[in-house]
Amino acid sequence: MKRISFIAMLLLVAMVIPAIARPGYKIKLSIPGVKDSTVYLAHYYGKPLPTIYKRDSARFDKNGVAEFKSNDSTFVGGIYMMLLGDRKTYFEFLINNGDDISMTADLAKLPEGVKFKNSPENDRFQEYVDFLSGYSKNQHALQKELREAKTAADTAAVRKKASLTSKDLTNYRKEYVKKHPNTLLAAIFGALAMPVVPEGDHFLPDGVTKDSTFAYNYYKSHFWDGFDFQDDRLIHAPIYDAKLDEYFSKLVLPWPDSMEKEADLLLNKARGTKDIFKYTLWWLTRYVENSKVMGMDEVFVYLVENYYMKGDAFWLTNDELPKYIDRAQKIAPNVIGNIAPEIKVPNIFTKKVESLYDIKAKYTMVIFYSPTCGHCQHEVPSLDSLYRAVLKKKGVKVLAIATEGEEKAITEFITKHKLEEWTNAWDHEHIGDWRGKYDVYSTPTIYLLDEKKIIRGKRLDHTNVGELVDMLEKKAQKNKSKS
Repeated sequence: MKRISFIAMLLLVAMVIPAIARPGYKIKLSIPGVKDSTVYLAHYYGKPLPTIYKRDSARFDKNGVAEFKSNDSTFVGGIYMMLLGDRKTYFEFLINNGDDISMTADLAKLPEGVKFKNSPENDRFQEYVDFLSGYSKNQHALQKELREAKTAADTAAVRKKASLTSKDLTNYRKEYVKKHPNTLLAAIFGALAMPVVPEGDHFLPDGVTKDSTFAYNYYKSHFWDGFDFQDDRLIHAPIYDAKLDEYFSKLVLPWPDSMEKEADLLLNKARGTKDIFKYTLWWLTRYVENSKVMGMDEVFVYLVENYYMKGDAFWLTNDELPKYIDRAQKIAPNVIGNIAPEIKVPNIFTKKVESLYDIKAKYTMVIFYSPTCGHCQHEVPSLDSLYRAVLKKKGVKVLAIATEGEEKAITEFITKHKLEEWTNAWDHEHIGDWRGKYDVYSTPTIYLLDEKKIIRGKRLDHTNVGELVDMLEKKAQKNKSKS
């Protein structure tokens, strides 16, 4: 038996190494007739068009050939696109880390006119693009039929055809997943899949009473069934942002406890990934921070305390992270359900320093305003009208604190709008620290406190403070009747 020399072994290794897929990508694009212009390799990031990001660029040579090369081992595949220099002409294709793809495109036939070499999945993707083209034409034809329908029977017939056509698309994707599991396109189709609620009657455990919430509960519990939270490639498809928006705006109850529970569930599913986890935490934070629903600031504090402050917001710099922490720390003392922070401020007329806790009332409405603020000039008189007509009878008292302005301008504002029944304060020396304690970054800022000075509402206005008082009254009455 012959021994293989050390030199021979090195030669064998050298022969094997080139056969191993290199990280990154190698892409060759040929477009006849195009030369001396730039083409961009672009990708999605959670959102659909027009939100795309440039990954790489290349120039066509005199033969209409452009090449992209990268050895980046962290490259994440997905649905990418070739975007020509006019920033309008483009076509999509699939790519994974380590792919070596050659493609030829006919600009006159896009998006169908793309041919691939040594990329079976892109051949199948192109077949899907062709199918979608026919599907889209059919949908437009059905829409025309629907517009031209003259009777209810005509309309019903068109809708039935549209329903069958929609099933064709669903079945195409299902069949693909069966034939080609564990492929990128199968993962994308899984992410696109939406729950189909079983038809027929559904009953509660007693077997007699119909379950009126079955459709909602089934749809919500199966909403994420096909989405692989461990596949970062899905972030480079125009899917995730829309699914998050539908789930949280339509299916999750807008209560802090529900939001926090659902946020934890999704973040735990995405734990261990880079892009899916990052996008989920970023999206949730932005969603609750910008929400107009009262109480969502509590969720913001929850996310910062349980994720940002524990090192999960890995993409933030040392300068950016403290801004989130500082914001949460300002909000935390005045989230709904907390005892309102004490503030002591000078009465603008008596100059006597008065305490918020000296106001004995069933409810206390705290208003931070500026007499020169345009919104305040409309909102404060509207609140006073509501106070006189409704709130006063229900035991509401008002502490109004002018956040800025000269004493004369403030007293004239109070006199003009007949606000003397309120406790009016002017803290020009800022001895009360109300801005930090109540997170007053804009005016008007309005809080509602109960008899024990527990915060029951914040960021209110004259359109909803009355409804909140009514809700609190009904809740108190209900609790009283139970005891």
